Amino acid sequence: MSEAPSPFRTWFAATRPRTLPVSFAPVVAGAALARRDGALRPLPLALCLGFAVLAQIAANFANDYYDFVKGADTAARVGPRRAVAAGLVSPAAMLRATWLTCAAAFVVGLGLLPYGGIPLLVVGVAALLSAVLYTGGPYPLGYYGLGDVFVFIFFGPVAVCATVYVQNAHVGADSILVSTAVGLLAANILVANNYRDADTDRAAGKRTTVVRFGRGFAKAQFAAAHILALAVPFLLVADGYALQPLLLAPFVLLAAWAWSLCRRLVPTAAPRQLIGVLAQSGLYVATYAVMLAAYLVIR
Repeated sequence: MSEAPSPFRTWFAATRPRTLPVSFAPVVAGAALARRDGALRPLPLALCLGFAVLAQIAANFANDYYDFVKGADTAARVGPRRAVAAGLVSPAAMLRATWLTCAAAFVVGLGLLPYGGIPLLVVGVAALLSAVLYTGGPYPLGYYGLGDVFVFIFFGPVAVCATVYVQNAHVGADSILVSTAVGLLAANILVANNYRDADTDRAAGKRTTVVRFGRGFAKAQFAAAHILALAVPFLLVADGYALQPLLLAPFVLLAAWAWSLCRRLVPTAAPRQLIGVLAQSGLYVATYAVMLAAYLVIR
């Protein structure tokens, strides 16, 4: 019998560290946009990052709890172990951790009030509510195929544009372009996860986009997101950014990486073979954000 992991390792794993790049990427991209305008300020930047990471962890804790309660996490599921389903954390403790993490995110978000005012507070509360309602509440977004929309909006346009706004009180067309790219790639993490779990999700009545429209549609969505995101650096050139081949060349390597990920999404692949696609999709969006940030700053 294997030894039970320590409480620290159990809770660390429950944060789902492989998914956390989705909270890192939009803040990095937003910081680069602000830096380009000479308005980068460390304190609001740190607060944005803290809020984004805590909101993501709260969403992961809520998902762990509600998927267990609703019967989506069963022994048939393949992938990283879920703390509640594995009996490592009680449902009550996980629910308590969800609300405590939401509270911590809210407190961090209050620090942004001097920079963004009440409108930003409303956006922050909406983000935290959506993090819980993704799998909780009477109409869980993730169970009705709306999870992709939630991730795109809150980890794309909302996170990037909020990071820019609290530093220079302005959001331009380039912010919209960049935030769209980051949001699409963030949603791809969810697509990879739901592609792997499609069979068990269907059995549990969890009607994700993959379950509703099929794996063929999901692969097309995954590929289209990569294509659109890779087009953004070149669209920025059309928006007035200088054409610098040395800065744009690395995106060709990203295109090759994206192609390899798309090729692994095949209907005949065993769920266990798709675990790596999820981890790499998280790493991909972080790498993309860093490379795009470098292009924005060095241009």
